Amino acid sequence: MSNATQSLASTRITSLLDANSFVEIGKSVTARSTDFNMTEKKAPSDGVITGYGVIDGNLVYVYSQDASVLNGTVGEMHAKKISALYDLAIKTGAPVIGLVDCAGMRLQEATDALEAFGGIYFKQTMASGMIPQITAVFGTCGGGMAVVPALTDFTFIEAKKGKMFVNSPNALDGNCTEKCDTAAADYQSKETGLIDAVESEEEILAEIRQLVSLLPSNFEDNDSFAECTDDLNRACEDIAACAGDTSIALSRIADNGIFFETKRDYGKDVVTGLLRVNGMTVGAVANRTEVYDVEGEKTEEFDGTLSARGARKAAGFVKFCDAFDIPVLTLTNVTGFNATVCSEKVMAKSIGELVHAFASATVPKVNVIIGKAYGTAYVAMNSKSVGADIVYAWDNAEIGMMDASMAAKIMYPGSEASVINEKAAEYRELQSSVESAAARGYVDTVIAPADTRKYVIGAFEMLFTKREDRPAKKHGTV
Repeated sequence: MSNATQSLASTRITSLLDANSFVEIGKSVTARSTDFNMTEKKAPSDGVITGYGVIDGNLVYVYSQDASVLNGTVGEMHAKKISALYDLAIKTGAPVIGLVDCAGMRLQEATDALEAFGGIYFKQTMASGMIPQITAVFGTCGGGMAVVPALTDFTFIEAKKGKMFVNSPNALDGNCTEKCDTAAADYQSKETGLIDAVESEEEILAEIRQLVSLLPSNFEDNDSFAECTDDLNRACEDIAACAGDTSIALSRIADNGIFFETKRDYGKDVVTGLLRVNGMTVGAVANRTEVYDVEGEKTEEFDGTLSARGARKAAGFVKFCDAFDIPVLTLTNVTGFNATVCSEKVMAKSIGELVHAFASATVPKVNVIIGKAYGTAYVAMNSKSVGADIVYAWDNAEIGMMDASMAAKIMYPGSEASVINEKAAEYRELQSSVESAAARGYVDTVIAPADTRKYVIGAFEMLFTKREDRPAKKHGTV
């Protein structure tokens, strides 16, 4: 039974958790500072409600900042309450969910507040890779507080009132809120790579509940299994038509058609997210060339290349999956790397991060080539050479160095069109066909698109007991 005081902060908690499951911790804690007439200001719970409860029976720890108490500012005891919550979460192996609505650091407490706030960073870092961390921004999340979502695994932001920034828009030279609101949910979602979804408050709380049900409680206890009520041998009859928008294709593979997409507005040429296959949670990374809305209308189109943002997005997601022992599925359909001056600045670094993430991950890894797989972009997308355990390819896939016609033009410069066409056909058969790749062992099985679900399920069942030793070292540096 909840004993939280009734406020917007506590209402968010009760809306998030199973009914009557919240137990508040530290309700009597209040500000310790007496400077600048702080004794005259009431600070119940020091502006943050902390405690634990359950989501669909799963234990979670929650803190919710109360903007009605000193504008939700972070003081010494406020920060110490959050740190103490992390201590409990690490000890018991359960996720931490932060509901943020904060006006920043409490000026009246100065270095005491800063010291305690640094403790939150430290606890988050210790918890990273041990327990899932989720943040939802409902109001302001500025300055040092903006680092908190950056240290968590998933972040949601309220569409209208949510604001996140390190430096406010008006503090940026040559900028202002009217010119470019860098604190707005839309900007943060599309440009920073920190935001998983921009939605209403009610939608965010529902999304967090669904996310928690998909995630393991911690890195040691993978309790994210559920009974599968879908047909394990169900054919995906229309999946070939979904090859452009792989968020839809992944929903066709998933149990009961449920796919939870992450980082939805960032690096949209790559899809990342979570789904269940045979009741087991699997992380998915897929190239995307088209985006369709809920009405089935095409809203965006990409050229089939891999962008630097897409690579960074995928790399971070694969690292998360590996940390929590979540198997990884990839759908590969890529023709090369995005070629722009802007992307070239960070392209090599981003691709390096992606290759490192796939190569260092020891979880079961399955790759399905659903279209074109050209050049080193294909190699980086969980190819067998960088560690995929099983590689399937649709029977219409193309795998090779580059498009056959382009290869022929390079090998036979200045030749007539008839010669180019002849050599392109020959190159396509000998070097770019799926049969050629399978003959060399780069593809394990050529499959019909409709059979994708049952082959993926079978592969992950076979790989369930996978164990893989790696060279002893502290950690990589990429």
